[in-house]
Amino acid sequence: MPIGSVARVYDVVVLGAGAAGLMCAAVAGERGRRVALLDHNAQPGRKILISGGGRCNFTNIHCAPDRFLSANPHFAKSALALYTPQHFLELINRYRIPWHEKTLGQLFCDHSSWAVLDMLRAECERGRVHLVLNARDVRVERAGEGGRFRVESHAGNFEADAVVVATGGLSIPKLGATGLAYDLARQFGLRVVDPRPALVPLVLGGEEAHWTELTGVSAEVIAWAGEDSDARHGRRPAKRFREKMLVTHRGLSGPAILQASSYWRPGEALHLDFAPALKSGERLLQTLLEPRGRRDETAFRQALRGFLPQRMADRVAEVGAPEGWGNAALDASERRLRDWEFHPAGTEGFEKAEVTAGGVNTDDLNARTMEARIMPGLFFIGEAVDVTGHLGGFNFQWAWASAVAAGSAV
Repeated sequence: MPIGSVARVYDVVVLGAGAAGLMCAAVAGERGRRVALLDHNAQPGRKILISGGGRCNFTNIHCAPDRFLSANPHFAKSALALYTPQHFLELINRYRIPWHEKTLGQLFCDHSSWAVLDMLRAECERGRVHLVLNARDVRVERAGEGGRFRVESHAGNFEADAVVVATGGLSIPKLGATGLAYDLARQFGLRVVDPRPALVPLVLGGEEAHWTELTGVSAEVIAWAGEDSDARHGRRPAKRFREKMLVTHRGLSGPAILQASSYWRPGEALHLDFAPALKSGERLLQTLLEPRGRRDETAFRQALRGFLPQRMADRVAEVGAPEGWGNAALDASERRLRDWEFHPAGTEGFEKAEVTAGGVNTDDLNARTMEARIMPGLFFIGEAVDVTGHLGGFNFQWAWASAVAAGSAV
């Protein structure tokens, strides 16, 4: 149906058939609302299918507001409280989808991500949602103050009292990611926090590029970024993540780095603690500090190998040996090993980012409904909003929670 033709009338049009869009459409449909769900891809839920290595890390049992990054850290509290991981688990169990818990509260399907997508599609069918695929070149207008929204696309035209924007962010453009949500927000007078890649590998340059010679080597570390030691600036201490770090052919990745990357900004340092297993009061270089302990490069390298893989320990010894072997020099080296600084040249961009940080400014949305304060009937949910979860199922939980909030309000 060409753009400009007669529109089909619905109560709600949901833009984007990803996790948030499918959930929102299902909730609204089961309330008896007439819902059209549009997506510009030929298949819904493409990001769901690749998530969790194909097994969909669909939530995290440790979900809490402090696991989310936003210019307004309080915004997500309401929706997350109204729809919890247990609520989604009840839905999973109702469909008899086998699942298991991995580390740190992460919940995965036992078999395939298709189970979650099939469940969401079945929920939409229960709500008689009209799924429209290949709806490209979407345009949204409103017929005067208080009038209906008109949504035009190459798959047809639609009118509705409410439009829910669930088109996601800019991450993984090969799956069709676009900036449509931000364009629509600005079109209707909402502000947008500059989008940036999050949960993304970091690139090393300059002298630090030599670290990429360790490609494939991994180690458990504590990683953090964005720390401001000057309390007068009013910034909170950086969140620290104890997980694996992986050296890649371009820089650093692995769960610890991905987590810290969401807080990293260009020009800032990335901090690593190379000995996360040390207990309070223990010393990484204890063997060198003992009364008859050797104090030379060999002893230093051996001490490092007690905590790091051999190749990584040797690299740290090569570039970070103490400036002398006295107690003061060893103390300084110990401090550096527990707060080692890298200075990334950048990130691997939206192509490798798992999610997009930033997005529609939460100050312009109702926290309980996701509705735009200055444009009644217009809603933004999921990754399009300036709420970004940590790695491990939190972003899916935000998708479910924000979707239910909007789907219950449209």
